[in-house]
Amino acid sequence: MLQELREEREQIEEAILSLERLARGRGKRRGRPPTWLAEMKKTTRPAALTKRAGEIKQASS
Repeated sequence: MLQELREEREQIEEAILSLERLARGRGKRRGRPPTWLAEMKKTTRPAALTKRAGEIKQASS
């Protein structure tokens, strides 16, 4: 149990360090966004989803 807690603490510390680095590096961003960010933006477009749902409904009628 202690070993699991130590491993979890290490993971938390690594996450904190990563977040601190991200916070420090905030400035004008240049270049293409990372792939994971571009994919996330593609999946979070509710207007496009509702439009598609309407088109699918009309096609099936």
